[in-house]
Amino acid sequence: MEFAPLAEHIVDAVLEADPLAALYAGDHRFDDRLPDLSPEGVGADVTMLREAAHALSQVDPDGLDPAERVDHEILTSIVDRGIFERTEVRGHEWNPLRHNPGALLHALIARPFAPVDERLTALAGRLAAIPDSLATARALLDDCTQVHLETGVGQFRGTADLIRSQVPPLVEQVPGLAPVVTPLAERAVAELDSFADWLSRQKGVRDPRLGRKLWEARLWHTLDTHLSAAQIMDRAEATLERVTQEITEAARALGHDSVRAALRALSDEHPNDETIVDLARTTMMETTEFVREHDLVSLVDDPCVLEVMPEFARGVAVAYCDAPGPLETADVPTFYCIAPAPADWSPELIESFYREYNDHMIRNLTVHEAMPGHFLQLAHARRYRGSTRVRALGASGVFIEGWAVYAEEVMADHGFGGPEMRMQQLKMQLRSTINALIDQLIHCEGLGEADAMALMTERGFQEAGEAAGKWRRALLTSTQLSTYFVGYAEVSAIGRARPSGTPLRAWHDAMLAQGSPAPRHLRTLLDV
Repeated sequence: MEFAPLAEHIVDAVLEADPLAALYAGDHRFDDRLPDLSPEGVGADVTMLREAAHALSQVDPDGLDPAERVDHEILTSIVDRGIFERTEVRGHEWNPLRHNPGALLHALIARPFAPVDERLTALAGRLAAIPDSLATARALLDDCTQVHLETGVGQFRGTADLIRSQVPPLVEQVPGLAPVVTPLAERAVAELDSFADWLSRQKGVRDPRLGRKLWEARLWHTLDTHLSAAQIMDRAEATLERVTQEITEAARALGHDSVRAALRALSDEHPNDETIVDLARTTMMETTEFVREHDLVSLVDDPCVLEVMPEFARGVAVAYCDAPGPLETADVPTFYCIAPAPADWSPELIESFYREYNDHMIRNLTVHEAMPGHFLQLAHARRYRGSTRVRALGASGVFIEGWAVYAEEVMADHGFGGPEMRMQQLKMQLRSTINALIDQLIHCEGLGEADAMALMTERGFQEAGEAAGKWRRALLTSTQLSTYFVGYAEVSAIGRARPSGTPLRAWHDAMLAQGSPAPRHLRTLLDV
């Protein structure tokens, strides 16, 4: 069986079945749809994926060239993970965040990939689907966790506010569509607010911890690595010891007798709600110039917009990079978004938040999220063209996060931000290492909040506000927190495998030229 036509057929089927996957890939053919998470819709997806798995098993990988052999493995992993998530994890039955249409609406509102009338027409389709989608969610969500319910209330209210504030200005540009879009928007807002109220009345009974069996299975699908959970734990503990020694030496080099004293001094210089995004913008210019001067990796001229994180996306991470998908053909920006301190936090927690995200940490965060981290890496990935669209669909979070953490180290090694930045970069290495530890300990060993907080604040030197947010994130997600540590370990090893005589920029360009495959596949493609 010929691989490329089969792969293209399967990619089309997956994109059509999952509008969120289509959004992240940059395919706009299904922009008027929301995911069908009803039992019938999920059942149809599983049938399609199982047929795809059978067809892929009929292909002889040994008869493919190296690039297509990698694509065959990636596509098989996509299909297998899709089946696993729908039949084993079944998050749509207990996680209300899976039913939040915010990202799918925001993509049509914020990114000008098409004329406003085309985007509004697609938006009308999604707005019209919201009442039925939320009715499905109410019918399914009878075994939720409390932390997902609480986060869902804020996110769904944020989605309602997104429609209230952002749709009318678009409609004003195409008044002829007002009779269609405005009533749909008003009903969608009412339904979202009602659903948030409904969530607020629910009582979470489910334990957010997956348990070892399910967590390890999900880890295998998430990481696409040969490392076992036990090996990751051993490596993380060893790395924690090594980096603790390195950060202790870095503190002494700054003239302090302890790590905590050095970090305390650095945290005195920090932004606030009004200045944090402007600081990130300034840092973006600094990092870009530094990468250019030191010839670290090839730059791109793609636009990157820095802004406050929308309300519908808050409650999980402090910052994110929202890049156009690899299949996007329009000239549209990447969004680097930062969330201010939560409005309902006490003054003490807010102060703690900004001591954690001080001026030096924002520099390191911008390296990670933007330059030369996610923004630059994903821009390079969009330029990859293979015989199929598999890599546009199968971006590896392990590689993406691994590159970003590796980028932090490369920038610090070359002197960006001086010894102060080095302290923050080492602190971030401690954080990513502890991320992997608490991910496994919470979901598999029942690690409690007090012990998790102690690990983060004592061994990781994190402020209480950061640790509190990470505790929630570990409960809200599973296995994603492990991608930073495992990704860094594998991507940095590839970085160190640079052939003798190859300039650093050329090697980094080669690492970024293959899309975003899992590191084990990148090794195959680079023959290292």
